[in-house]
Amino acid sequence: MSQDKETSLRRKGIYLLPNLFTTAGLFAGFYAIVAAINGRFEAAAIAIFVAMVMDGIDGRVARMTNTQSDFGAEYDSMADMVSFGIAPALVMHQWALSSITPDKLGWMAAFVYTCGAALRLARFNTHVATADKRYFQGLASPAAAALIAGLIWVGDDFGMKGDTLNWLAFVITLGAGVLMVSNIRYHSFKQVDLHGKVPFIVMVAIMLVFALIYLHPPIVLFTGFLVYAASGPVLSLYDWQKRRIAKSAGGPSGTVNKKPAEKSGTED
Repeated sequence: MSQDKETSLRRKGIYLLPNLFTTAGLFAGFYAIVAAINGRFEAAAIAIFVAMVMDGIDGRVARMTNTQSDFGAEYDSMADMVSFGIAPALVMHQWALSSITPDKLGWMAAFVYTCGAALRLARFNTHVATADKRYFQGLASPAAAALIAGLIWVGDDFGMKGDTLNWLAFVITLGAGVLMVSNIRYHSFKQVDLHGKVPFIVMVAIMLVFALIYLHPPIVLFTGFLVYAASGPVLSLYDWQKRRIAKSAGGPSGTVNKKPAEKSGTED
């Protein structure tokens, strides 16, 4: 091996800034598991939301600083599996699913969620180059994790034990796992231009959103992500209904089939 090649190999490394945020998100996911084991479910739920924030920042920092790399993409995917796949399932199992009788139903729902997150991330990684950037195929794993964490945070905030909400937790955990591997489309909001100008009313709306979250974070965050999770099936049903009406009216273009005119001796 030549000296130039040896120098090139020695200089190879990883970008620090985006991977710092990825590591912070990974730490938040790991902390959520530890907090749940110790019975601190509110802290566990908040840690999952912190991991979401870190996950949203690392990719944007990498693009803004032009520090994207294959290593960063793989590391981010592994961190997401811990923070949005394993951590929410284990926290939910500790909080509510373990009290379901028979107990196998509880860990089955947790496993379906975990497996759904893994499959969702694998599909995203393999289709990232060809996918429509405007939509996610299936519920994104951070949104699914927020749905799980939001329910736990709301229940703990109101002093409700997990065993009183175990069947609701079962439905939401199982539903989130299935939605992640579904073909239902969800808006990604990636088409929003953060560098461009926006009308003044947009800033007012953002201010109101922050004010609402401040009023009662558990309820507002859980409600917001519940609405987002439901938006996919609702919009898919609406699109299906619209296509069905268009087809019955005359085909995909929506052109109404007209009765053929009576022949008058010539044809167009």
